[in-house]
Amino acid sequence: MATPPGARGTARSATNHPHPATAGHPTVLTGATVVLPTGTVENGQVTIDGTRITGAAPENAQVIDVTGHYVLPGFVDIHNHGGGGASFTSGSVEDVLKGIHTHRLHGTTTLVASTVTGDMDFLTERAGLLSELAEQGEIAGIHFEGPFISPCRKGAHSEELLRDPDPAEVRKLIDAARGRAKMVTLATELPGGIDSVRLLAEHGVIAAIGHTDATYEQTVEAIDAGATVATHLFNAMPPLGHRSPGPIAALLEDDRITIELIDDGTHLHPAALQLAFHRAGADRVAFITDAMDAAGFGDGRYWLGPLEVEVADGVARLLTDGTIAGSTLTLDRAFKRAVMVDGLPVEDAVTALSATPARLLGMDDRIGSLEPGKDADLVLLDADYDLKGVMRRGEWVVGPQLR
Repeated sequence: MATPPGARGTARSATNHPHPATAGHPTVLTGATVVLPTGTVENGQVTIDGTRITGAAPENAQVIDVTGHYVLPGFVDIHNHGGGGASFTSGSVEDVLKGIHTHRLHGTTTLVASTVTGDMDFLTERAGLLSELAEQGEIAGIHFEGPFISPCRKGAHSEELLRDPDPAEVRKLIDAARGRAKMVTLATELPGGIDSVRLLAEHGVIAAIGHTDATYEQTVEAIDAGATVATHLFNAMPPLGHRSPGPIAALLEDDRITIELIDDGTHLHPAALQLAFHRAGADRVAFITDAMDAAGFGDGRYWLGPLEVEVADGVARLLTDGTIAGSTLTLDRAFKRAVMVDGLPVEDAVTALSATPARLLGMDDRIGSLEPGKDADLVLLDADYDLKGVMRRGEWVVGPQLR
């Protein structure tokens, strides 16, 4: 993939230097509005010792007064293609690290790297590179979005490279990821789709229904076979109809399904987001970015796989036909929009940005909430919900910026 000037950088060095505020010192954040699984605590505190959240504050702890701020668990993004001018699909290791770091600067402390449609040899090669970064703890795993999707609902994927979900080829991707495949998005109505869902479930990989032209009945069959995620609900699937309800109704009504939503003001009308929340609830919603290279980088020309994209006013569209091509969203912006524009309670927004995706990934014993024993991943916001600090595993990635 061609990368805009300035996109390549020393991402590894940027992520390896702790902010001096916590290097080697237990830290207590006091005076904050702390969002916990049990509710919001005013004038609360969070104690960090090393890489973990702890209960009691040691006597030698450094105390940081964050009165007037919110402390939230770090954000978890299960669907992200890149950022900072760098692509997870085709960038070098340094490019991928730059993209990861860009999203960390916006509060995403746990990220699943997503690929886009490519030929099988290329995707297996990418799986090898990304699995190494997963083994190093830089990403939480790999999400393969395509090539097993419907040409009728391809979105910003190359139609020439699409293929039916042959279980043997799905298995090839899983094997190439060396145990680091977290999710595969499939059009489950295609030949081999149901068998592929069963294969994924047997191997502990999330089968996600997306970029699909399935009927209601076909979607129910896929859920019964083991599918558990709706890839960016509403987008790249038939609209909800009163006689042909299609996949949306089936995905919303089934408690086994976690719903991905892109809350950037472009992909969804606020009423659609409210519909999903009212039917599914925050415990079944995972806010995602579906970000491409331009996230945290700016307008311009980019590539998404083999397709050229133009980003204008923060909206990414294919140069050929104007199809939306991912987003430029970061999760701090998604949080602020969810609360200030969509009117969601802070607790629901936190659940959808942290707890639900952490549980989906099977990582809720370590991340997703501010509880003793969990990783010291947190986000600091001011009273206007603007980001003022990001901590990952006990180190400040940003801030804290308290003035």
